[in-house]
This record gives sequence, structure tokens and C-alpha cells, in this order.
Amino acid sequence: QVQLVESGGGLVQSGGSLRLSCAATGSSFSSYAMGWYRQAPGKERELVATISSDGAINYADSLKGRFTVSRDNAKNTLYLQMNSLQPEDTAVYYCNADRDAAFYSGTFYPAAYYWGQGTQVTVSS
Repeated sequence: QVQLVESGGGLVQSGGSLRLSCAATGSSFSSYAMGWYRQAPGKERELVATISSDGAINYADSLKGRFTVSRDNAKNTLYLQMNSLQPEDTAVYYCNADRDAAFYSGTFYPAAYYWGQGTQVTVSS
């Protein structure tokens, strides 16, 4: 079982920056592909960025160049650095852990999928 706890959200002015963190409890954090998603009021949840267990990174096309995802497996933590924030970035940001059933570093792990509770990011104009 993994629990994901996001932090770092808040109110920021347009053009500002925030750094979100997602702390994972439990073991085998490094075996998960991790991701950030966001959901604005009245809209569907959308991909922000993902980082695989071996470090491959994927961003939503519209966010490339402003957002940077990273992970620290030693600290069981996922990060999202957000720069040049705009009012349209206002949303609840969610952390996701996703793992296919497979061997990771010689150990077999079952499939698993978890969400955090989200952290609010509000960008004022």
C-alpha cells in the first residue's frame, strides 16, 4: 500500500513560481511511474507530466518549457517545479503512482495504482 501526500500549493501572482512535492509512504517507490495531473473547475483531469521508473519524462505539450518534473527515489518524493505561472494554471494538482506487474531490480511487483488527495494552486492575474 502506498499513500501519496502532495504539498506546496498556494496562491501566487501571474508570472510567479511554485514547487510542488509529493511524498510517498510505503516501499518500492522507485518501481512506480509517477505523474502529476491537474483538474480545473468544470474541466476534466488532465496530464501535466510523468516520469517513469527509469527516469523517462513526458510533458503535456502546452506545458513544455515552464514545468519541470523530477523525482528523488532516496526520499520517496516526486517534485514539480512550475515557473511563469498563468491564471489558466489554476487547478487542483494531483500526484499519481502507477506500476505494471513486472520485475524491478530483480524483484517482482504486482500492478498498483494510487492517487494523492491533491493540492490547490491558484494563480491571480
